[in-house]
Amino acid sequence: MKSNFLNIGIGEELNDRLKENGIIKPTPIQMEAIPALIAGKDVIGKAQTGTGKTLAFLLPMMERIDVNKSTVQGLIIAPTRELAIQITAEARKLISAKGINILAAYGGQDVEKQIRKLKGDIHMVIGTPGRLLDHIRRKSVDFGKLSMLVLDEADQMLHMGFLKEVEMIINKTPKRRQTMCFSATMPKGINTLATKYMKEPIEVSVKSNNVTLDEITQLVIETTDRGKRDALYKVIDEEKPFMAVIFCRTKRRVSKLNEELQKNGYNSDELHGDLTQAKREKVMKSFRKLEIQFLVATDVAARGLDIEGMTHVFNFDIPQDAENYIHRIGRTGRAGKDGVAITFIAQKDRQTLNQIEKGIKMTIKRRKMVNEKLKQDHQLDSDWREEDRKGKNKFKKFGKGKNQRFGRNKSNKDSKVANKKNEGGKKEKDKFAGTKKQGKAKGKDKGRFEKSSNKRYSKGKRS
Repeated sequence: MKSNFLNIGIGEELNDRLKENGIIKPTPIQMEAIPALIAGKDVIGKAQTGTGKTLAFLLPMMERIDVNKSTVQGLIIAPTRELAIQITAEARKLISAKGINILAAYGGQDVEKQIRKLKGDIHMVIGTPGRLLDHIRRKSVDFGKLSMLVLDEADQMLHMGFLKEVEMIINKTPKRRQTMCFSATMPKGINTLATKYMKEPIEVSVKSNNVTLDEITQLVIETTDRGKRDALYKVIDEEKPFMAVIFCRTKRRVSKLNEELQKNGYNSDELHGDLTQAKREKVMKSFRKLEIQFLVATDVAARGLDIEGMTHVFNFDIPQDAENYIHRIGRTGRAGKDGVAITFIAQKDRQTLNQIEKGIKMTIKRRKMVNEKLKQDHQLDSDWREEDRKGKNKFKKFGKGKNQRFGRNKSNKDSKVANKKNEGGKKEKDKFAGTKKQGKAKGKDKGRFEKSSNKRYSKGKRS
């Protein structure tokens, strides 16, 4: 039975290094993928994050690299800097066993420094699409003799719009190469990519009772937009997470929530695309060293996080679809350990939640949590609206006169004064009307009337 790395084709040097890092037994995805990859087959690996898929492609690549050659033989493309850094960190734990030289090429670092390193004997490059294309345009890297290509988190590269850039990079590599594609989900775009660039790929996957990791306890908190923050504080105080990531939809919401968490005494920091690379690396280093308990992040910034001890994921803003949901909650419950994923929703999020539940083929347990003060405010608002509605109906029934609108009833005196004014106005109107008739009947009097009127209203000089 294949119960260790030696039995699936990994050599003594790497096996010993794995033992030094506390890795003894291969995971299911490693058991399935490694033998096929060492045999030189193209592989499509479907596995959620935290299943050991990084080692599933790193180990066979390291076994096949010839350190006597000074060319780039392996290329790993990752959608984000954080994931590229994560893969590089895993690779650095093992490379000394084989004498392999690697280079991480991603944005936010000194490109000239990377170029100088590429002039040496680099066997493996790990990078993001943008920076890799930059090196290709500068002609500072040559993939002409590449023998192994990995697309990691391929579904996210498609989701983030990197398909065109990825294809441009692939076209700079030899057609006779081994291609590996690893992803948590398999949208149509991945199958299209596989058909176009892979040769009879072998599909391997880790089967689970549900689409998401079975080790993760999932919960939905039903609240309101205004009550989300208080609900989050309450859940944090109840759950007492060891380490947690809190996901928000936008960079602005990340910054705002982190500010509020810190004001309320929580040990938190933020991670999003507007931070400099130096700041992002500093935040991640602090999080890994347990100097930060809560990391508030956007989806893209937190892609590829693999941090030991992560116990909770909080979706402060609901993910847009099932694929994003799987990627988010996959930050916890890793390597067979238990995890908790809690999603906060308002009334407007119910349809999105239904779509997520349909995608993951399960119904998530719900818990209502509405702030009492917000409930009172909501009830007060409802009462006011009801009173206002009743008032408007009264106006329709009794008319919209000024006095009725302000609840004032006319007195008899008011009525008499109003009638007297109306009668006086009518008499005055009749007086002028009669004078006008007389002027029309008597032509000679008409001119006299006009002359008299001019004297009365004109202040000009007499002629």
